Amino acid sequence: MKKHCLALDLKDDDALIAKYEEYHNNVWPEVLESLSNSGINHMEIYRVGNRLFMIIEVEDHFSFDKKAKMDADNDRVQDWEVLMWNYQQALPFAKPGEKWLPMNKIFEFGPPI
Repeated sequence: MKKHCLALDLKDDDALIAKYEEYHNNVWPEVLESLSNSGINHMEIYRVGNRLFMIIEVEDHFSFDKKAKMDADNDRVQDWEVLMWNYQQALPFAKPGEKWLPMNKIFEFGPPI
């Protein structure tokens, strides 16, 4: 099992942020199924201000490239991604087309959990 941490920003608008959180209280079943089918076992998203932080725990066979291909072939996931982009914005240093960016671990204390 592996863990990945990613970051993304939301548009800095309280109403849009509230709507984004509302959607995440009722994620579409097809999106959840796609996450599971891609090898993601557990996902958490945290927010501070308009910055999002995602932690995913994945199977050893998980691949971001494979997940991107699966997502591209899934109309319902594409509908979700288009909808979410109404609320999301790329990090200031992201390259064109990049959304969630992987974070580098810079510190760890204690035994792995």
